[in-house]
Amino acid sequence: MNKAELVEAISQKTNVSKKETDSILTAMLEEIMAAVASGSKVTFVGFGSFEPRERQARSGRNPKTGETMTIPATRVPVFSAGKSFKDKVAPSE
Repeated sequence: MNKAELVEAISQKTNVSKKETDSILTAMLEEIMAAVASGSKVTFVGFGSFEPRERQARSGRNPKTGETMTIPATRVPVFSAGKSFKDKVAPSE
């Protein structure tokens, strides 16, 4: 599912125009990205959480030359699925 399909599905479920739905979804995603970029954790109970994590520097190899190189430390966004989401995807038997 892409963004246009998600907008269509939300629009049909909520009886809100596609244009309004798109602007709401875009604003929501921008706010999540801004919060995570500033170092905050964003949590939706049952769905999951978005948070920044520090990735330490490590050594790696250049695939072309095979030469050892250092991959610098960086901060990356991480999503962790909540229990309800996990259960929906892989129901327990």
